[in-house]
Amino acid sequence: MRIADFDVLIVPRLGGAGDGDWPSRWRAKLSTARLIVPSDAGATGRKAWTDAIAEAVRAARRPVLFVGHGLGAAAVASSAFALGGADVRGAFLVAPTDRAGLERIAGPGWSVPRAPLPWPSVVIASRNDADSGYDEVAALAADWGAELIDAGAAGGLDALSGHGPWPEGLMRLAGFIKKLP
Repeated sequence: MRIADFDVLIVPRLGGAGDGDWPSRWRAKLSTARLIVPSDAGATGRKAWTDAIAEAVRAARRPVLFVGHGLGAAAVASSAFALGGADVRGAFLVAPTDRAGLERIAGPGWSVPRAPLPWPSVVIASRNDADSGYDEVAALAADWGAELIDAGAAGGLDALSGHGPWPEGLMRLAGFIKKLP
């Protein structure tokens, strides 16, 4: 399959994706991609995020491929088991926020599943992300049955850490798609 064969649902970190961040750039570059955020962009509650994801999946016209970043990656994982028979083919999860980071930036009420995700997934983790400890994210990836990619000391994998357009990430996404059934 090619990326154009999917509805690419990009779920950014809390606060959305700025114009300089790779999620916005990828959204502009990929014809079947769209950004998914709660109707209240400042919402921090788990339900607001998972409801927005469920609504986007229901509206999809092609198989779904998730791309999640930070809190958005945690929201994708949190939505996984509520999506039932939806045609989701995979999840590309970048710097998912760990439990402590979720509590700090979004408040209580967030929990991330620790069971294998129902679709193929990859997790890209940074060794010095302020919102996620590498060892915790590696444990999440193992629990989810996801391939773990160590991005090294890459900060939050955002424009502030020098990952504005992030062409390497787009190449990794293409490699992930090639492996999908």
